[in-house]
Amino acid sequence: MRAGKFMSVVKNLYDRYTDVFGILRLIIFLYLFMFSLELMGISLKSFGKDLAVMLIQTTSHPVVGLFIGILATSVVQSSSSTTSIVVGMVGGGVLNIENAIPIVIGANIGTSVTNTIVSLSQINRSTEFERAFSAGIVHDFFNVLSVIVFFPLQLATNYLGRISTFLGEQFQHMGGLKFLSPVKALTHPPAEVILEWTSDIIWLAVLLSLSLLLLSLNQMVKALKSIVLKKAESLFDRYLFKTTLRALFVGLLITVLVQSSSITTSLVVPMAGAGILTLRQIFPYTLGANLGTTITAILAALVTQNPAAVIVAFSHLFFNISGIILWLPFRTVPIFFAKKFAKLSLRNRIIPLLYVLIIFFIIPVTFIYFFR
Repeated sequence: MRAGKFMSVVKNLYDRYTDVFGILRLIIFLYLFMFSLELMGISLKSFGKDLAVMLIQTTSHPVVGLFIGILATSVVQSSSSTTSIVVGMVGGGVLNIENAIPIVIGANIGTSVTNTIVSLSQINRSTEFERAFSAGIVHDFFNVLSVIVFFPLQLATNYLGRISTFLGEQFQHMGGLKFLSPVKALTHPPAEVILEWTSDIIWLAVLLSLSLLLLSLNQMVKALKSIVLKKAESLFDRYLFKTTLRALFVGLLITVLVQSSSITTSLVVPMAGAGILTLRQIFPYTLGANLGTTITAILAALVTQNPAAVIVAFSHLFFNISGIILWLPFRTVPIFFAKKFAKLSLRNRIIPLLYVLIIFFIIPVTFIYFFR
């Protein structure tokens, strides 16, 4: 009787404070989600950073540099890391500007692999997966379409180099700043501890991060759907994502704060899966994240006070600005491709897996191997 009475009291308390428990549950698993991404990132960086450096050092042609940027960033899962390595090499005279700019352009495509992988966690739930996968790959299509349009223009005119050279001359004597990311402050130290424990077996840390990622995403979607769905929809529709420019600014601000566009864009994938955000709301948000991720490289370049390094960093910024100027008014194009491919992926669940492998790894490796 006492046990039954106790459970009844607990149930009454839970029913009474459902929203409070739901928000706490969401906060806990949101932290685990960001922690899993941080752990995955530093694990893969420790595993693949030497490979990324080696690839970048062997750049011999701008077109090859584009695919090196895609592959190196897909391996370390951070465009900020790739562009910072490139900026450092340019500052040290190891890499010239002509070969460096295509690498940072390729990094734009490579960085979107994380949010695409995150969307695969919902592959067993058709409706949620279609929404989540389209939200994950709309960033891919924006970057690929931008490369198709602006990379040939860059090769023909060096417009990025010209604009960036002018700005580089104005900013080259300005020292860099370093922002403290509150998310990194909370997630990086425990991730480093786990990495030390598994230092000899890196794949254990990667496996743990993937397990935490799947668990946290599953629980976040449940919390969003059952507890705060209506309130969250109201919050996003009325405030954060009410207008295109506001959504873009939110993406920019969050990325500057967390210093990772991968985290920023991955955050909205479960919200899309839960039906809280639409693809049209998410698209400008991802563009803001693309702008925000250039800040890290710009700050790294300003620290070097090397004109060439500053030029490369600003090239990354202006490539993203070029893409926004073109595709924000014509957003229906990348959104159309994302929706169509997500529907196609429902026919066979192997399609999205092959997509990740082919676009981010097989094509770049093949191109680098045969044309380097």
